[in-house]
Amino acid sequence: MAAKKRAAGGAKRAAKKGGAKKTAAKRGGAKRGATKRAASGGGAPRAPRPAAQAAAPQRQARAMQRTTRQSPYKMRLVIDEIRGKDVNAALNYLAFSKKHAAKQIEKVLRSAVANAEAHARSDNESLDVDTLFVKHAIVNEGPKLKRFTPAAMGRATPIQKRTSHVEIIVAARQGVAR
Repeated sequence: MAAKKRAAGGAKRAAKKGGAKKTAAKRGGAKRGATKRAASGGGAPRAPRPAAQAAAPQRQARAMQRTTRQSPYKMRLVIDEIRGKDVNAALNYLAFSKKHAAKQIEKVLRSAVANAEAHARSDNESLDVDTLFVKHAIVNEGPKLKRFTPAAMGRATPIQKRTSHVEIIVAARQGVAR
């Protein structure tokens, strides 16, 4: 009797496998669509874009500050205001801003300008600081400092003190200073 049950179970499994093959065949339509796209070709491979000014690459300098004790949300409110501006205009904005983040970002921007001057000096090139602008300015999230504060009935509530990584890249504008 046990042999009959095993045989019946084997037949059921074989039927299930056959059913699985049918669903796999139904799913094969995605593969056929992929071959149609591949067969169409899409045209000749694209030629590389010519460099706008291959003779004079744009000089740039970078500065970073890691684990700044301010939340990235608050830092981004300030850094969005200086992105793309000339360095002098950005420093002017940061100097008169009431936000605490402005002081930290000002330090990073001044460091980036100093790095640009140092690179120019080491390469024996001339650099006019008035032609520099903020090419790239981002704030990323740093590690969270995890703390606890007392709560009612002997409990503890977690607190996350957020930190930020600030990165600023300055570059010399081609042409006249704005």
